[in-house]
Amino acid sequence: MKALVTRLDSFGDVLLAGPAVRAVAARADHVTLLCGPLGAPAARLLPGVDEVLVWDAPWAGFRPPPVRRDDIDALVGRIAATEAGTALVLTSFHQSPLPTALLLRLAGVGRIAADSEDYPGALLDVRHHRDPHAHEAEAALDLAAAAGFPCPDDGRLRVLTPPATGSLTGPAGYVVVHPGASVPARAWSPGRCAQAVAELTDAGHRVVVTGGPGERELTARVAGDRALDLGGRTDAAELAGVLARAACAVTGNTGPAHLAAAVGTPVVSLFAPVVPAGRWRPHGVPCVLLGDQNAPCAGTRARTCPVPGHPCLDGVTALDVVAAVGKLVEVA
Repeated sequence: MKALVTRLDSFGDVLLAGPAVRAVAARADHVTLLCGPLGAPAARLLPGVDEVLVWDAPWAGFRPPPVRRDDIDALVGRIAATEAGTALVLTSFHQSPLPTALLLRLAGVGRIAADSEDYPGALLDVRHHRDPHAHEAEAALDLAAAAGFPCPDDGRLRVLTPPATGSLTGPAGYVVVHPGASVPARAWSPGRCAQAVAELTDAGHRVVVTGGPGERELTARVAGDRALDLGGRTDAAELAGVLARAACAVTGNTGPAHLAAAVGTPVVSLFAPVVPAGRWRPHGVPCVLLGDQNAPCAGTRARTCPVPGHPCLDGVTALDVVAAVGKLVEVA
């Protein structure tokens, strides 16, 4: 049996789909993962994935592309070429799976399962209702089980064995600080991050600062002369390696938090409540959650903080982070 799993969102979203992908892979001969361009690096890290199809959906992401007939036709052809007989459409709690299901049906996929509160007509064969409070990873596993793919393992996040990164970081046991986030509302301020780096080093921790190619200025500011700056120096697999050797990661609600969880590293999560922590916090690893979860921005899904001063996160101090790290690791 050939199967297809879709998750069209970000890097972290695709990592959270990993346990459900493994559930499908345990019973399928071949698994194709259809994802968006931001999620593609994560898709290539997931165990159980045999093929990755990348498509920028006009109903996903922060900057969705326009709807184009030729683009839709090309995608339908690519899906048809996978010869998938069954598909799992994974979405967040606030998204509809039906546009994706329509394309899968047009491509000839015979059996389609998804969580859907909307009437699906002929688009779904398994219409599942998710637990409204379930973590995203657990909700995806629940859907997989309803579609006939029970969880074959402990259900934690996992990635393929990352490359050795000792040449980048030196000895293991450091604290990773990842200051960036996909949207401003989820980021701790650079000044606070820099203060945390200074306080962590004063407390005896060795600190490594990570970030993407577009975050080099941010990571340089945060690292200063107190920490190792790896901003823009790692791809997704190398970042997994850096996180795997860390004693702890300090990051917001962003992809590296889930990548840390996938390699078994504890997380101090600076979590803005614009989305619920119960659904999106680091999964399956020790975690200390910081940030006012009852702030006025709670549940708004805002990309830019709607409250002056960003109090939900900037009320967290550098010493709060040091104390949280201390709960998870011991100074070497």
